[in-house]
Amino acid sequence: MRLFDANLTLDNSLVAENGNRYYLLNEGMKGFIKEGFLCAGTYLGETRGGRFMPSFMFLTMIAQTARNKTYVDEKTAWLFICGRDIFRRGITKMTGATGRNNCTLVMNKFGECLGFGRVVADLNQKAETMVVTNIVDIGDFLRRERQKPWSYVAREDHASGLTKRLRK
Repeated sequence: MRLFDANLTLDNSLVAENGNRYYLLNEGMKGFIKEGFLCAGTYLGETRGGRFMPSFMFLTMIAQTARNKTYVDEKTAWLFICGRDIFRRGITKMTGATGRNNCTLVMNKFGECLGFGRVVADLNQKAETMVVTNIVDIGDFLRRERQKPWSYVAREDHASGLTKRLRK
């Protein structure tokens, strides 16, 4: 994987494509996949505007061998998950290519991958300087779900319907 300077090799015969989405299958599952399937195996990511956007499962797989990593303190990890960028004062360590425009995995103090970003400034800048801009983080899914106005209403309607059926 070029973006994070990772050494990960996948068997192309086990990668299934469905539109712009990619899935990693195992040998046993490979024979059951038909054209137009909904999903299967491990979701690897999708292409958007000609660029590949990795899934968090794929980022976790890459994190084991990636060299480009930015480790952050606890407060910065929380802010990153909330969609914020990373400032110099929150970085505890950077490995791999740390120059501008390089992509980097963002890791917490436990070595868990929180997402990824792009290095936008030199690490030797002042503490107030933004060093990594957030591209995708694990909180992204929750923020997208919260924006759907129907989700609470649908749950409420479902619950009231269930209650009515149970009373009968």
